[in-house]
Amino acid sequence: MLEFDPQHFPYASRRNVVYASRGMVATSQPLAAQAGIQVLQAGGNAIDAAIATAAALTVLEPSANGIGGDAFALVWHGGKLHGLNASGPAAQASSLQSMAALGHKEMPKYGPLSVTVPGTPAAWAALAKRFGNLPLTASMSAAINYAANGFPVSPSVAYAWQQATKVFRKNLTEPHFKAWFDTFAAQRAPNAGEMIRLPGHADTLTSIAESHAESFYRGPLAEKIAACVQGAGGHLSAQDLADYAVEWVDPISVNYRGYDVWEIPPSGHGLVALIGLNILKGFDFSERDSVLTYHRQIEAIKLAFADGLKHIADPRHMRVKVEDLLSEGYAHERRQMIGQNASQPLPGTPPQGGTVFLTTADDEGNMVSMIQSNYMGFGSGMVVPGTGIALHNRGHNFTLDPDHANSLAPGKKPYHTIIPGFLTKNGMPVGPFGVMGGFMQPQGHLQMIMNTVDFHLNPQAALDAPRWEWEKGLQVQIESTTPEHIFRGLAARGHAVNWQSNRMSFGRGQIIWRDASGVLCGGTEPRTDGAVVGI
Repeated sequence: MLEFDPQHFPYASRRNVVYASRGMVATSQPLAAQAGIQVLQAGGNAIDAAIATAAALTVLEPSANGIGGDAFALVWHGGKLHGLNASGPAAQASSLQSMAALGHKEMPKYGPLSVTVPGTPAAWAALAKRFGNLPLTASMSAAINYAANGFPVSPSVAYAWQQATKVFRKNLTEPHFKAWFDTFAAQRAPNAGEMIRLPGHADTLTSIAESHAESFYRGPLAEKIAACVQGAGGHLSAQDLADYAVEWVDPISVNYRGYDVWEIPPSGHGLVALIGLNILKGFDFSERDSVLTYHRQIEAIKLAFADGLKHIADPRHMRVKVEDLLSEGYAHERRQMIGQNASQPLPGTPPQGGTVFLTTADDEGNMVSMIQSNYMGFGSGMVVPGTGIALHNRGHNFTLDPDHANSLAPGKKPYHTIIPGFLTKNGMPVGPFGVMGGFMQPQGHLQMIMNTVDFHLNPQAALDAPRWEWEKGLQVQIESTTPEHIFRGLAARGHAVNWQSNRMSFGRGQIIWRDASGVLCGGTEPRTDGAVVGI
């Protein structure tokens, strides 16, 4: 199993690691973590706790996720890892032709045309049906209570909420965005510690829990969603919602120094993290805070993203195979491209052959890595009046280039950024991990795994360590806590390096590891309001 020193904290931290034996929940908002723990204490398992935490996060952290978004999960249950893809496709009326007729040369960022079928409520229902001990009415009760009776807004959520409100007030002025302002910023965005009630949200969660999500896809909520989107000029229909079903998928992996690192297969971009790790395992790393370590990590993720952005799409439309992109021969070929200086990333030709993240574990051996998102904070800016359903804007990730694998088509899923991670060794679970935050996520996964496996950091130290994010071309953002010699050394190698003082831009992660004796060890994100709670 993993070897690390729980007392070794080489980076400034507000927290220590947390140990427990009967169960654990780690997520970005303390009250949401408590919702999950309460379910464990009431006889639920790790899957029920994940649903409770996820539902609560739509209330407590609406600036990052919502009922109208997508979800993915990796679930260790019954001695096996299961993958859930609960992302939704484009409407049947959405096409290259329909966008061209409306005068669009690229996919809109906000508004009704960016809305794809939401998958989050279906994820909760599917997880409960297949693996849960409790009905949704029990696992979602805390979320409903917070929405109906109110909750104090936590500091990081208040900041993100205020920033989103500024963006929306600047960019969203049409009448069909009125419901967003009425729901989330009738007068202004809330301050930290301010009590907020979301009564429409409570009613919607109650309906989802009592109908096992049927009302959302084939009932009155579905009718309201379709009427809202189509009334604003969008394409999503009641039939698109009725036709939706989640997909259970086989997770994909690479072996990194004896550990198997697992991700959800495309259309999610967990593949990017795996490509990067597959390249890096050919190097030896002895020191984390060295210029050479940073340089090689950045160059590897650039190569991985170059392939991911070219090839990742709805798997029915991909033109290369996942196993080819993860082959040892292709990794070796790409590894040879990493020299002493920064390079422009280019895709290769393989041989043929604003998100929330949570982790849970229980004393039955179950563990969950789950992520859900509205994308870009509050998503499309569309809210179904009176329901609290903020609709996501995942359609923005489609391209309108007809020759690209990720081009828009009816019923097609877009390239997706949210990715849960999981680590195993010799067929046994080590645990769930993840870092939320758009295109930062594969980069965060790569850094978390290397912090853990190469540099033997405990879960909290692995999350505390300074992070970097490659943006495009030669541009790299590094956290303000990064040693100055790293900044200067990367610049000398040709990287266009910039300090970034906004720590939240580097993602928000959670980790739970289980040792051979069954003891759980968790860490949570110091860059937000994260909490890890055990029993």
